Amino acid sequence: MRKIFIMLLLALLLTACAGEQAAGKKENDQSKDSMDEQTSEEQVEEENKETEPKEAENQEDPNVKEDEAVVASAIEPEYELTDVWSFKPISDANEQVALLTFDDAPDDHALDIAKKLKELDAPAIFFVNGHFLNSPEEKEVLKQIHKLGFPIGNHTATHASLRDISKEQQREEIVGLNDKIEKIIGERPKFFRAPFGQNTDFSEQLAKEEGMLVMNWTYGYDWNAEYQNAEALADIMVNTELLAPGANLLMHDREWTAKAIPSIVKGLRDKGFELLDPSLIKTP
Repeated sequence: MRKIFIMLLLALLLTACAGEQAAGKKENDQSKDSMDEQTSEEQVEEENKETEPKEAENQEDPNVKEDEAVVASAIEPEYELTDVWSFKPISDANEQVALLTFDDAPDDHALDIAKKLKELDAPAIFFVNGHFLNSPEEKEVLKQIHKLGFPIGNHTATHASLRDISKEQQREEIVGLNDKIEKIIGERPKFFRAPFGQNTDFSEQLAKEEGMLVMNWTYGYDWNAEYQNAEALADIMVNTELLAPGANLLMHDREWTAKAIPSIVKGLRDKGFELLDPSLIKTP
């Protein structure tokens, strides 16, 4: 009987030890799980900390483009147009300047002229006609000239004599072309030149309402038969007695003019003239 009692006692002790071991294992497992969860949370937090700055760095500042536009529009004008169509300094800017302008663009040679001017770092204004902007190819040429950095001026839709047409027709010639140009290059012209230099009171007022500077010229020769070759044209454009500080040079989209460009630019610079940047001209 005593032996049986001892055996029962041993069995109870073994059962109790086994229970304690199981409980201890369960407690250790729970503790391990808790530590694993804590470690996982800490890793997530660390990853978030590392990711947030990178995301912030990659975010585009919405004010950058606006700031660039403000800088571009903040250029102070340095020259103003005179009553004789030349330019004079507003303050202490260099008076020994000459402006290059090209009418009747973009016909057959305007892009060639623009590319040559770009290579020579020579600024200019291209005055365009609407009848050269009807096909996709012609519109693409205008886009390329504009992308090269040259401002686009208004030379009317059909090159009509404004003095011979009605006010409504004048409006279509001027405002209609501005609308067309804006659709192609995304901006409206700031300069206006009437065909044959023949403005009317109405066209001048209309140009002012459109924010354009009415601009004729001081001299030009490339439409005269005797200057319809590159050598003769370059010579007269540089050596004419009409060349003076602030000169406003008129040329056209012509083959001989395109060929004369390098000699004209070099000749003007050799005479001490700086080519006037149109962005420095005061407009309405």
